Amino acid sequence: MLKDETVRRLISDLKSKDEYVRTQAMELLEEIGNGAVAHLIDALSDENKYIRAGAARVLGNIGDTKAIEPLINALRDESKIVRREASTALCKIGKNAGKKLAKLLDDEDWRVRGAAAWIIGEIKYKPAVKRLVELLDDKSGFVRTGAAWALMNIGGKEVEENMKKIMKNGSEFAKRIAKHYLSKK
Repeated sequence: MLKDETVRRLISDLKSKDEYVRTQAMELLEEIGNGAVAHLIDALSDENKYIRAGAARVLGNIGDTKAIEPLINALRDESKIVRREASTALCKIGKNAGKKLAKLLDDEDWRVRGAAAWIIGEIKYKPAVKRLVELLDDKSGFVRTGAAWALMNIGGKEVEENMKKIMKNGSEFAKRIAKHYLSKK
């Protein structure tokens, strides 16, 4: 009981105007670790964006894979800061979520597609290479840039082969990316 109340109070401190209080609360929640995960997952739906963002950050630092699905859902948050913290957290713990993240590459929301591309690049999820190549022609610059960065970060033979194909029949943006990638080889 005491631990649950402590965790709730620390989560509430994530909305403090005092940066020191927020930082201390995050550090203490991280120390509590897995015992705070369920409360932090609940906090991802709090009305206060700073609580949601802090919860996402702490979940990423704790690294419990139970947080993957809720963090994926947080990629749709109305607040940019929450989406960014959820993305960062998934980069840390999303290695086992490649398949779920790859599905987001087809999402109707460009912010979700773009975040998924960046995360996939960070975790180097190779099965998404083909779809990432296709996203080099996405209508959103954020998605195109995320896909390009992901492909360069993933690297490997499959990426190189796709870049060579792009040089023959890709869009101008895709050709620039392919040329840059191939010049590094």
